[in-house]
Amino acid sequence: MSSWICFKGISMKLNCDLGESFGSWTMGLDAEVMLHIDQANIACGFHAGDPLVMQKTLALAKEHQVSVGAHPGYPDLVGFGRRSMNCSSEEIIALVNYQVAAIDGVAKSLGIEIGYVKPHGALYNDMMTKKEVREAILCAISSYHKPLQLMLQATPNFEQHKAEARIYQVELLSEAFADRCYDDDGKLLSRAKAGAVLCKDKMLAQVKQLKENGSVTTISGKSLVLHADSLCVHGDNIATVQAIAAIRALID
Repeated sequence: MSSWICFKGISMKLNCDLGESFGSWTMGLDAEVMLHIDQANIACGFHAGDPLVMQKTLALAKEHQVSVGAHPGYPDLVGFGRRSMNCSSEEIIALVNYQVAAIDGVAKSLGIEIGYVKPHGALYNDMMTKKEVREAILCAISSYHKPLQLMLQATPNFEQHKAEARIYQVELLSEAFADRCYDDDGKLLSRAKAGAVLCKDKMLAQVKQLKENGSVTTISGKSLVLHADSLCVHGDNIATVQAIAAIRALID
């Protein structure tokens, strides 16, 4: 899929976290979602996914011509990677490289090249709030044997993050979220708070605002300008998949 969306003259893609089933446990509607997106962030086995799921998801992405990125997380299958872990910088570098290498190897066997890394869950949140975690992830990507981009959240601090990434010679991709409410500081509202995940109507309204104004409305009603290369959507159930289809129709 090669569809792009244009926000105030800026091209933007749709991305989704996929390949998060594990063994006999099923998570997400990957086949349905893959019809609508441009970038698939595929789990690497630490927070979700397994070798067979990884292989099948990569093959599905190849079939639909969807770009692929590694989606590494903390080693936390029980908590789905949503619990922060007090890992050292060395441990974060190692666990990111391990997971990236795993999906890269499977991808190569299918004739696919991964192009970026998007951390998952608590690792993503820690990356956004803790400079030492962000630098460890940048170091891991920088030390990999081929150039990879890092996808992180579009916030008012994005220029600072770009300056940090330049030190490691890593290119950044910024993303906005279609289905998450924003706090006033530009971060995502905690899932522990009411209204953190938007209903379909609010989701579509947020996408429309991004499309028309390049901004989102925060939890307190403030307008927050965002520059994003990609828009994240989620495919956890049929309702959200239907919303993804509606977003695709809205932005196309």
